[in-house]
Amino acid sequence: MAHQCENCKLRANYDRKPKSLMGRFWRWHINFCPGWKAYFTSLPADQQQALREKYQFTKYQE
Repeated sequence: MAHQCENCKLRANYDRKPKSLMGRFWRWHINFCPGWKAYFTSLPADQQQALREKYQFTKYQE
């Protein structure tokens, strides 16, 4: 199954304006989104690490 997280409009909004209301909503949302979890855990470790650093994301660490 293809994940839409790579092309998510909310994620793009966060990337453009992380402090905007929609940007902050997306960042909060990924903490419990099952789609993000499936997408994130399907990535290789190096890409997961890059996303952890980019989004200050600490969940799903081994």
